[in-house]
Amino acid sequence: MIKLNKVLSLIILVALAVSCSKDKDANFTLKGSIKGLKKGVVYLQKDGDSSIVDLDSMSITGESEFTLHTNLEEPILLYLKLFKNDGEENYIPFFADKGVTEITTTLKSFNYDYEIKGSKQQSLLEEYLEVMSRYNDRNLDIIEASFMAQNKNDSITLDSLNKVADNIIKRKYAYTIQYAINNNDSEIAPYLALYEARNANPVYIDSIYNNLSPKVKNSLYGKKLGETIAIRNSAE
Repeated sequence: MIKLNKVLSLIILVALAVSCSKDKDANFTLKGSIKGLKKGVVYLQKDGDSSIVDLDSMSITGESEFTLHTNLEEPILLYLKLFKNDGEENYIPFFADKGVTEITTTLKSFNYDYEIKGSKQQSLLEEYLEVMSRYNDRNLDIIEASFMAQNKNDSITLDSLNKVADNIIKRKYAYTIQYAINNNDSEIAPYLALYEARNANPVYIDSIYNNLSPKVKNSLYGKKLGETIAIRNSAE
């Protein structure tokens, strides 16, 4: 029995040593709190070539706080995933950079009412999304009004609303393109070109890429944007 206890103690010490070494070597830390969560698993994830990749995870039992670690070579979009006991999964995307990012949220409104303190790229993303939310709210109003016009067979009003909706889309693209150009020294610029303005006129996408700073052009999203443009040009 004494020998078994010694073996177990050794295993625990080795596990703790490995964990501490991992935490010490990591250059990125995500600290978080999920108010109301009693039991579940949180994951730190990133996009892989063909699937989502788990970078770190932590089981939560009783405590709502958690800490996750990984190594980052450059700023990148990561995901905080919450897996609850009922099998439901929820995600919070955020732009991470070396250092510490803090996320506070609640179990009830995990993925739509949260606060993130972290990278400069995340701050720029939030600024962009705040403007986009106003466009999206306006678009929802148009959809509701269009539905009512359809029910009344009011073709004149419906045609007018369709023109307003088209104009909102154009304004969203225009803002996205200008925002990316204005922030050409941040990884947020090629990211927006890739994922928020990919259907815009190719001339504007080229303009975003050509205006990127050398550092950002050589970043993960800068290279992806360059590859996307090259593939498009070769197909023309």
